Amino acid sequence: MEQQKFSFHSRLKSFSFAWSGVRELLIREHNARLHLVATVAVIAAGVVCRVSATEAAVLALVTGLVWITEMLNTCVEKIMDFVHPEEHPGIKFIKDLAAGAVLAAALTAVVVGLLIFLPKLKLS
Repeated sequence: MEQQKFSFHSRLKSFSFAWSGVRELLIREHNARLHLVATVAVIAAGVVCRVSATEAAVLALVTGLVWITEMLNTCVEKIMDFVHPEEHPGIKFIKDLAAGAVLAAALTAVVVGLLIFLPKLKLS
């Protein structure tokens, strides 16, 4: 197999494919739109609460973790639907496990958000 030479044009094209994937995720997946709303809310809360650079970095990491797991979960679901369109207990387990990864990432993000934002709220 011949290795292709590096080309800026092909690298830019690969970025366009990646953005196309993100756009399609937002168009096709309701949960992705919920993640987008939550992401915007976290960014707004971070600005309003004047989070530190370290806190912003941690929020960015856990938010990114949720997005990454959502994208991978969607990939797993689509692949499983393509490979085996009929219901099957083994496929259900795989899809449920992938969805569970998103839930674990989201719960982690919520806990981190609470740890960062609750002390900043003046509850007196």
